[in-house]
Formats: sequence, structure tokens, C-alpha cells
Amino acid sequence: MGSTNNVTELIIMGLFQDPEVQRVCFVLFLPVYLATLLGNGTIVLTVSVSKSLRSPMYFFLSYLSLVEICYSSTVVPKFITDLLAKVKTISFKGCMTQIFFFHFFGVTEILLLSVMAYDRYVAICKPLNYTAIMSRPVCHRLVAGSWLGGFFHSIIQILITIPLPFCGPNVIDHYFCDLHPLFKNACTDTFVVGIIMFVNSGLFSVFSFLFLVSSYVVILVHLRNHSAEGRRKALSTCASHITVVVLFFGPAIFLYLRPASTYTEDKLVAVFYTVITPMLNPIIYTLRNAEVKSAIRKLWSKRINFRVE
Repeated sequence: MGSTNNVTELIIMGLFQDPEVQRVCFVLFLPVYLATLLGNGTIVLTVSVSKSLRSPMYFFLSYLSLVEICYSSTVVPKFITDLLAKVKTISFKGCMTQIFFFHFFGVTEILLLSVMAYDRYVAICKPLNYTAIMSRPVCHRLVAGSWLGGFFHSIIQILITIPLPFCGPNVIDHYFCDLHPLFKNACTDTFVVGIIMFVNSGLFSVFSFLFLVSSYVVILVHLRNHSAEGRRKALSTCASHITVVVLFFGPAIFLYLRPASTYTEDKLVAVFYTVITPMLNPIIYTLRNAEVKSAIRKLWSKRINFRVE
């Protein structure tokens, strides 16, 4: 039997109901989104043109920044424009599209973070074989695998959602479309679907987080055999990676391993990983990285000299 779907348009409740608060949020979040585009775009451009950033670590970092732009852009532009709208709506097809790309880019980011952890493990624990193991073809395959992993994860989310019959109340009690609030519009029991989603999103996030933590623990233990200077450089790089991992996984695990709710606190947690974290990542990765900062300065100096000439 095909699904019965009487829902063609959904009303988005948003983050807050007070118009004044919404306008304040607009003033706050618009610069944050623009900073996300500028910061991550700068990293993508710098890595692509700089000859000093040809190592696999920067190759993966550029793709992570690209994914951050895409991930944030699936939610934030509509969220920001809705802050100024009296009635916030989205079509059912638009809602499904947002869910697909939100999970697609989210899981791609998780897999890229895992790839970056593996890269650091090889660089620190097997330095003599690093060039052979992390060859350019291998790097391309790892990135392609991350994109494919995100695609398959997202397709599963969509395939378990499309057959559900939806009949109202046509309301998404959130500021963007996600599975938990959408399921409240289903006119059937979603317990089994919720379990599948729990495994596909919640447990996947937990196991990925545990894998990343374990990888960095192994790396930190192995650093005891390095010189003081080697430890300092490796710790500086790993500290940036670990910070990004905690900022990304903490809120995601908090939301997807708990029963569905519509508390304002849950929405604020979602704001953190959809709006704030994508802006922080380029700052975290460049703040303690002299090579990236130097390459960015050279890039901007070339642009300034070109304009002067």
C-alpha cells in the first residue's frame, strides 16, 4: 500500500515566538552565517592555491570546510529569513529535501573527522610509512568514501520516512525540518521508525565519537616516545581536532540519544551545532596553526598587491 499523505505544506514554529526576540536573533545570526562562509571559504581557497599546504591533513581540512559551508547552508539561510517572517512555512517536499541534505552533510562531516583522525594516527605513529600510506589516490578514495557514507545514511533516513502516512497537524515545532518533529505529523505509530533512526543516527554518532576518542588516546600515548618539540607540534594539531570533535558530537549525541522533545533548550542546542560550530571550526583550525595563518597572509597580500598594480 502507498502512503496516505494529506500534508503538502508545513508551518515552522521557529526558535522563539516573540517578534522582538526574533529580530535580535536575526541581527546576531546573520553575521555568524556570513563569518561561516568567509572563514571556511578562506580555508578552501587558501589550501587550493597555496603550495605550502599540499599535505593530506590540509587536503582533508579543505573538504571539511567545504562540507561545513554546505551543512550550515541547508538550515541557516531559511532560518535567518524566517526570523523576519510572520508565518514560517515550508513545502513537504522542501522539508524532505532539507532533511536529506542536513543528514547527508552531517554524516559526511563525521566521516571526514574520522579520516582526519586516521591521518594524524599514521603521521604520528607511522611517520616512516606516512607518504606511502597516505598517497594522493588514497586520500581521494577516503574523501569519496566519506561522501558516499553520508549519502547512504541520508537515503536510509528518507526511505524510512517517505512510506509514513502524514495527516497533520502540519506543524514543525522547530526552526528547521528534522525527523523527530516531522514524525509528530504522522498518523501512525512511529516507534519502529524511531528505533531505526536511533540506530542510524544516535548509535552511529556514539560509535564514531568513541572511535575518534580512542584514536586520539592512542596518538597521545604514542607521543611519549617523541621529542619535546615533536610532542608540542603534534599536541597543537591534535588539540584542534579534538576540540572540533567535542563541539560537533556533544550536541548531536545529546539530541539524538534522548526521547523526542520540543523544549527550547533542545532548539538552542541545535542552534549550537547548526549555526555556531560551523563558524568556530575555521577559527579553531587556524588559531594554533602557523602554516595556515602564514598561507592566508600570503594570499591576502597577493590580492592587495594585485589591486594596487
